[in-house]
Amino acid sequence: MTTPEGKGTLEGKVAFVTGAGQGVGQGVAFALAREGASIAVTGRTEAKLVDTVDRIRAIGGTAEPILCDIADTARISAAIETTVEVFGGVDILVNNASLNPLGPLLGLTSELMAKAYASGPIAALHAMQAVYPIMKERGGGNIVNMVSSAAVRWDTSGYGGYASVKEALRSLTRTAASEWGPDNIRVNAVAPHALSPGLQWWTENRPEEAAEFVKSIPLRRIGDCEDDIGRAVAWIVSDGARYLTGATVPLDGGQARWS
Repeated sequence: MTTPEGKGTLEGKVAFVTGAGQGVGQGVAFALAREGASIAVTGRTEAKLVDTVDRIRAIGGTAEPILCDIADTARISAAIETTVEVFGGVDILVNNASLNPLGPLLGLTSELMAKAYASGPIAALHAMQAVYPIMKERGGGNIVNMVSSAAVRWDTSGYGGYASVKEALRSLTRTAASEWGPDNIRVNAVAPHALSPGLQWWTENRPEEAAEFVKSIPLRRIGDCEDDIGRAVAWIVSDGARYLTGATVPLDGGQARWS
């Protein structure tokens, strides 16, 4: 995607992407950078962040690694402040990183669920609150929250905790879109299927289950982190989607049935 002048559609924008050291977050960071955005590459593992930044710079993009543990709200605030110091502001927030509690309900402990909510909707809400005044002052912005189709699976067994965390984030997404629309801040959710490191491990270690999973996807493949997920996110936060807000965009090859 380029403008008539040959520039990227996100030229001059600054994006703060959590969990950008690998998987979906990294794919989104690559796609946004290709469209001209400067990227605050955030996460907990410095080596992974540096790798992502080096790869963005290799394609002519601008990026900085910023350590941030999203389970600690003070660190989220500090990371956003650093981004403003380095790049001058924040125009795009992508809440991607989270702890995903999987397993049957009887096996979900209070401690695990508390950590999942802290790193999921609570962390995302804090980041949203932190960027709101920055985006408002800049005349608007875009927030994308990574959610899941787990709550609308044909069988949610083993996915209840994970689904509850992601549904909480979907609710916050819709509310933020409603409350912040007058400030020209668009807020959307994306529910992806992508070949992240976790899904890659599952595919390699449980090939029969993975094969059946792929068969349930009408497009018969799992999405690529950059080409299928990242590029779609780049469109969602561009002016090409300027009338889209409060939506959940399923990037799952048509697998889930969203009502």
